[in-house]
Amino acid sequence: MPTRDHSSLAVEEYFLLWAARRSGILGALLDTAGSPEAVAREADVTEHAARVVIDSLSDLGFVKQVGAEYEITNRALGFLAKRDVRSIGRLPHTLDMFDMWTDLPETMQTGDAPALPDEWTRNRLGAHAATDDATVRARVTAAVREAPNADCVLDICGASGAYAIEFAARGYEATLLDAPAVIDAVAPMLGHRDVRTVAANVPAFETDDQYGLVFAADVTSRYDAAANRTLLGHAFDALEPGGTLVLVDTLRDGSPAAVRARIRALGVGHGDAYSAETYRTWLDEAGFSAVSVRPVPGDERTAVIARRPERAVD
Repeated sequence: MPTRDHSSLAVEEYFLLWAARRSGILGALLDTAGSPEAVAREADVTEHAARVVIDSLSDLGFVKQVGAEYEITNRALGFLAKRDVRSIGRLPHTLDMFDMWTDLPETMQTGDAPALPDEWTRNRLGAHAATDDATVRARVTAAVREAPNADCVLDICGASGAYAIEFAARGYEATLLDAPAVIDAVAPMLGHRDVRTVAANVPAFETDDQYGLVFAADVTSRYDAAANRTLLGHAFDALEPGGTLVLVDTLRDGSPAAVRARIRALGVGHGDAYSAETYRTWLDEAGFSAVSVRPVPGDERTAVIARRPERAVD
């Protein structure tokens, strides 16, 4: 089961964890050092700083004192669990985003995407795997309501497979398509969940099959306009005639969710939140018809739905 840390940390506590990781204190604790003195030497920080950080980590439940030394607790396992992304949880990726945001002034000056932190892909997959079950069910339900007659679904950029697993559990033939590095990380976990995996170059992906439903959650907000046009064009080709595309994402509508999505995109150097009208334009250009926009019940995301027209009758 995914590591799910439902507790809410204060900003200062997130910064404590971020500083502990960036300074090397957390790495020293995870690897070899067990006492504040040893951590200070290995991380090259003052003993006072090491002691304050370790005491604070202990108070937050990430480490515990055993004799004269400190050991990590289960709450800190996400910093070590890199083989199985389901054990990572949300926190490492949150700290990755802190890395990106500390570089945000330079990113804003240059317009260049910053270098991604180490373990970015696996940490992102860990956070994705920890998506609340209720959220997964709500988004999948919103999709299947739009395509009641479909029996196969393609989950584009499906990351950890959280949505593909839910589709498969509902009886769909589910295929997850994502970048090769992602598929390498998640394929071993998905074979026994009746989810087929396909490695492809996204957004310009190719697939030999066609599907009754193509689904993408929190994908279009990761790309710029040109990449999204490419993505939607290939999604059109992946649909069988009469098939349905469902995009679940944050729309640019002035909501707090939209603000968060735009700041996140600014931090990583690509992507944005887009208006409903922008989606309509892209989908029309790609050849889709019957475009509609609906809120996802119980979620702050919105579903953008479009159909691939049936074959023309001679």
